[in-house]
Amino acid sequence: MFKKILIANRGEIACRVIKTARRMGIATVAVYSDADARAPFVQMADEAVHIGPSPAAQSYLIADKIIAACKQTGAEAVHPGYGFLSERTSFAEALAKENIAFIGPPVGAIAAMGDKIESKKLAKSAGVNVVPGFVGEIRDTDHAVEISNEIGYPVMMKASAGGGGKGMRLAFSERDVREGFESVKREGLNSFGDDRVFIEKFIQDPRHIEIQILGDQHGNILYLNERECSIQRRHQKVVEEAPSPFVSPAMRKAMGEQCVALSRAVGYYSAGTVELIVSGADKTGESFYFLEMNTRLQVEHPVTEAITGIDLVEQMIRVAYGEKLAITQDDVKIDGWAIENRVYAEDPYRGFLPSTGRLSRYRPPVDGWTDDGAENGRRGIDGVRVDDGVYEGGEVSMFYDPMIAKLITWGETRDEAADKQIAALDQFEIEGLGHNIDFVSAIMQHPRFRSGELTTGFIAEEYPEGFHGAATDAQTLAHIAAVSGFIATARADRARQVDGQLAHVLAPPSEWVVRLDGEKFAVSVDTDSVRVNGAEVDLAMEYTPGDHLIVAEVGEEVLGLKIEPTRTGLKVTTRGAIHKVEILPAHVAALADHMIEKIPPDLSKFLICPMPGLLVSLGVKEGDKVEAGQPLAVVEAMKMENILRAEKSATIGKINAKPGESLPVDYIILELE
Repeated sequence: MFKKILIANRGEIACRVIKTARRMGIATVAVYSDADARAPFVQMADEAVHIGPSPAAQSYLIADKIIAACKQTGAEAVHPGYGFLSERTSFAEALAKENIAFIGPPVGAIAAMGDKIESKKLAKSAGVNVVPGFVGEIRDTDHAVEISNEIGYPVMMKASAGGGGKGMRLAFSERDVREGFESVKREGLNSFGDDRVFIEKFIQDPRHIEIQILGDQHGNILYLNERECSIQRRHQKVVEEAPSPFVSPAMRKAMGEQCVALSRAVGYYSAGTVELIVSGADKTGESFYFLEMNTRLQVEHPVTEAITGIDLVEQMIRVAYGEKLAITQDDVKIDGWAIENRVYAEDPYRGFLPSTGRLSRYRPPVDGWTDDGAENGRRGIDGVRVDDGVYEGGEVSMFYDPMIAKLITWGETRDEAADKQIAALDQFEIEGLGHNIDFVSAIMQHPRFRSGELTTGFIAEEYPEGFHGAATDAQTLAHIAAVSGFIATARADRARQVDGQLAHVLAPPSEWVVRLDGEKFAVSVDTDSVRVNGAEVDLAMEYTPGDHLIVAEVGEEVLGLKIEPTRTGLKVTTRGAIHKVEILPAHVAALADHMIEKIPPDLSKFLICPMPGLLVSLGVKEGDKVEAGQPLAVVEAMKMENILRAEKSATIGKINAKPGESLPVDYIILELE
């Protein structure tokens, strides 16, 4: 076996590879940029080599620096993780010239499958169903419009070398094509160095299902069942699960065998994933089409590990060393259900805008990735696993992907895995920047998700007006009120004991009016009971003033509540929603109704930069008249272009920014008259 390997990546995937290598007795080398000098993966590795400035184009994407680090440390092999150089044929070839093993597939397979246009041609010639579309060279925007009109709307425009949701635009009309084609080309060029674009038919009611492939260098290729990744935002996966609630055993076998045949046609070995789009409208399950093959480890690989018990990173390392697979297709089983949620640095309450900054508080529900010792392992602690690469006090940088962590849960059933997600998300503490924990918790509770009726349009269809928090039933609101009243009494009790002179004389206030999201609750707290609106509540909890997280048993409901004190009460976050809680002593509460309401200022006359980013273009000038929905500016953040549009008809007044400028969040780009 290899004695030492280098991980040509960063963040959670670097940590993930290091942990498996350590268990196998293999020494590890990390490479890092300026931004990652203090990152956990650098501390975890046996050795670490600095490879350049923070931008990936000057560090992680430079193959010569990776190879130099291998020579410096004596690393015999390189695991590329995902993204960066993982699917660059030139990188794999350069390693081979230096006699350094590439822990991944052969160069020929990367070349054949890494180009979306060429891979579709190959799949079609191999008899695999492909989505109708145009895979030739597109000359310009007019040509793109002509092609789209022939295919029929809606169509999807994709950068040929794209991935991770970047370089993709859905077009429902000629106007959409004209607006988006050049953006797709730019994103492809900026992110992947390739501005070629292809256009294909967008499948209605689509489900995104993928097959995990594993092969060795001796001709053995297996499929490790499927994952469903239908819940996506901006074509980037948010929730992944294995198995799929849609796929039948017969469909699984047909998909798996077809994907194995495709892999065999390109001489594939190592781990890889064939992505398919399935028409949810076809209840026979026969309408599935090849999208692409990712010739690398996938972000969502942990859900496959959880239901099969197979460590995919270990298998990749063994295959790269030349070992035969120790399992056959008959050994691959489905044990239970696993769900993964990606925890992103983005604010769902502000249109999912990227949120960079420092993690002033970071406490995951379990401490990192570990094996619970179960026979089929890879399931974390009591079915909860966290793959992360960040730390409290560290920074989520603008230079890289905004993913903070991956939360994986396993249960005997799909409902159990989802329930574990809700409970774990309630105990996931992140402060200092925006995050999507409430949003993914809301998805886990959503009746449509629980029914398994998924499509890639789920988020757009279920949250057409944006996300404003999960719905909270009346019983849970009453329980939050009970907890809030208890906290108020505990805080008052602490306050009266501060100098130690009056504690034995005065009792803390016990009668409260709790206004929860505008609804009033009368809460009474004494030594052995809590009452809400006169009804006794069975409450068991521990609280010390200053606690950020409380786990409360209220009746048969267990709530994880994140607590943030405010001037008049608390901000309580639980079950995918933020609740504004105002707590007043009963004798004071009546007076609050007479307070004058503060009206927020009207900001609709400003075009405000919604996130820190680069102003790529400005489509108007002072004095121009614009209509509602008209594009005004394009801001790039986290490698994605965001089109900012006019909210209403107006005239452009003062313009305060120029293309090429880096703008902070809430910067006023221009004023509308």
